[in-house]
Amino acid sequence: MEQASTITRPKTRDEPQVKQPWLWNVVLLDDEEHSYEYVIDLAQRLFGHEKERAYQVAKAVDAEGRAILMTTHRELGELKVEQVHSFGADRLIATCKGSMSAVLEPAECGGDDDQG
Repeated sequence: MEQASTITRPKTRDEPQVKQPWLWNVVLLDDEEHSYEYVIDLAQRLFGHEKERAYQVAKAVDAEGRAILMTTHRELGELKVEQVHSFGADRLIATCKGSMSAVLEPAECGGDDDQG
């Protein structure tokens, strides 16, 4: 008669799971070196915004110092931030040294601000 063998496995600790945000905001930051026209062009070309929506972004970044351009998943958000950083200088302002800045931030309410 064969005897059953028991396999003993070491106990593993349950690590607390940190819930990662699944939607992210691409946020344009004001720097006082770019014109409304530049922001409108950037919002239309990189984010596909209609002219009125792009103008609202320009107004918001001017008044509040920041504006959400898009709420999306992390990978696309990272790409869009890189595109903003690569957009180039404002040709309408001679002293402009380069592109505007943007950051990626977790969306607070699941992305209701703008779905892109």
